[in-house]
Amino acid sequence: VPTESFEGTYPVDILEDDPEGHQEATLAYHASLGEGAQTSSEVFSLSSGEQVKLETSSICFCSLHRDEPHHKILVLVNPQDTKTVVAVYLKESWWSTEDVLRTSDPTREGLVKVQSFGERIVLFVLNVIIFGRLERSLDDDDMFFLPHSVKERAKILWRNGAAVGFYTTNVKGSLCGDGTGACYLLPVLDTVFVRRKHRRQGLGTAMLQDFCETFREDDALGLSCPISPAMYQVCRQFLLAHPEERGRLWEVEALGARGQRVNIWLKVQQQARLAEGEAVHPGNSKEDLSNLEQTSLGDRPTEFADGDGHRYGNELENLKNGQDCAENEKEVGLP
Repeated sequence: VPTESFEGTYPVDILEDDPEGHQEATLAYHASLGEGAQTSSEVFSLSSGEQVKLETSSICFCSLHRDEPHHKILVLVNPQDTKTVVAVYLKESWWSTEDVLRTSDPTREGLVKVQSFGERIVLFVLNVIIFGRLERSLDDDDMFFLPHSVKERAKILWRNGAAVGFYTTNVKGSLCGDGTGACYLLPVLDTVFVRRKHRRQGLGTAMLQDFCETFREDDALGLSCPISPAMYQVCRQFLLAHPEERGRLWEVEALGARGQRVNIWLKVQQQARLAEGEAVHPGNSKEDLSNLEQTSLGDRPTEFADGDGHRYGNELENLKNGQDCAENEKEVGLP
């Protein structure tokens, strides 16, 4: 399906802040497709030249937010690999996932706070489609991913006209979301992701610095436990360059109370000493390392992206729980 009418622009630039209107248009299109009003010859062309037929067996509704399942977006999957989303239906057209992540607005550069409906869709695509399936470790098939909350505080990292990463935070005093009514006791950096081809370029460190600067008035800042080895390297590099932040950053469990946090700089130093001990006495430090590990409280197992990524998965439910797959709830393989 061509998008010539929007040539030079992308969904994030032209979508109105009207989730309900988008929902109605999407449902109408899906209904017409199921009724056969859309001809079976209609196809979407991939960048590889392959063409995917637009038919109900290859399209799927996905919940945009984990806490508002009635807000959905329509995605097209590759029939040859039903775990791969190739396009998203927006503004009465199908857009490739890469085009959904692009912008023609030159003011979108660097870290930009997520505010508009279009930016929420970009966050969803980065989190659920790009990280959740395309760029995660191949040996993590038992992990599934949920969309962020509708009120999740997030910043998208824009670079040269494309969204290449994001991070999300839980602010001090916000509900922790476990149904108890308890609130976070300090700002917490919850999720971080940088696309593979943009890693090893200091972007993770830049996001960590932005997090620290955003909450400059707070004496203590948290990173959700557990922290991946890659993210520990980001923390190490950042704290080496910014020693004034060493007393502020904590690895936190649950709400981040005093007994639920460990100073990150201290832990970095401990791990360095253990690594030195392993080099001197091979095989003796594995037990010591286990004593430093933190057990994540709550209901969210964790999984981390490589490089500058730090990201959480969820095994409680997959996208199917917030998703109507084509007609008759047909499973098309998208988790």
